[in-house]
Amino acid sequence: MAIPDYLSANFQTLLRAAEDGNLALMECQDAASGEPRYVICAVGREEGAYLMTPFGHLAEGNPYDAYRPPI
Repeated sequence: MAIPDYLSANFQTLLRAAEDGNLALMECQDAASGEPRYVICAVGREEGAYLMTPFGHLAEGNPYDAYRPPI
């Protein structure tokens, strides 16, 4: 299965943010459950304000239990 182009582009943005030191880990609330989530964000600036772009949240517990490797 091929990774869609838009996800590859987002990953490249995430890599650039990491290389530039523009990543943050933020505590947010899950929109559906209200539970806390720890979200990896790229940090940008727009008109003098910080702009946080979420990329995903860190898995709770053992992340190996949450995913299956590709076949």
